[in-house]
Amino acid sequence: MDTLRIAGRLIALSALGAALCSAAPARADLRMCNNSNNRVSVALGYTDGQGWVSEGWWNLKSLDCVTLLRGALAAEYYYLYAMDERGGEWKGKVFMCTSDREFKTEGRQDCYVRGYNRTGFFEVDTGKDSKSWTVQLTDQANP
Repeated sequence: MDTLRIAGRLIALSALGAALCSAAPARADLRMCNNSNNRVSVALGYTDGQGWVSEGWWNLKSLDCVTLLRGALAAEYYYLYAMDERGGEWKGKVFMCTSDREFKTEGRQDCYVRGYNRTGFFEVDTGKDSKSWTVQLTDQANP
């Protein structure tokens, strides 16, 4: 009787182990979801530990989400700029370099001299210990 009980526990334990091994790993990313009514284009600014980087464009249709950076967040603050197909903008007072086409550039200074636009990004505070974050982009009250 003890042998059957031990065998049953071993089977249950191995089934639990198999279930845990097959579970999807936890994701740690910076994501953006477009909860507005229009398609948007998004640019991202961040520090990579060496300096500032800005890159874009991610295009999101309404009610879509995208991963902007994969992996655990390395910084507390990230900067975003978004514009919709009707001329609406989500912007701020932190200036980064952008381009009309797909881009990735280092540095925040001398955007015009380097052939880029100078664009105001809004700040996203992910908190000191966050490993992942999702920004929810919504329609503006006064477009």
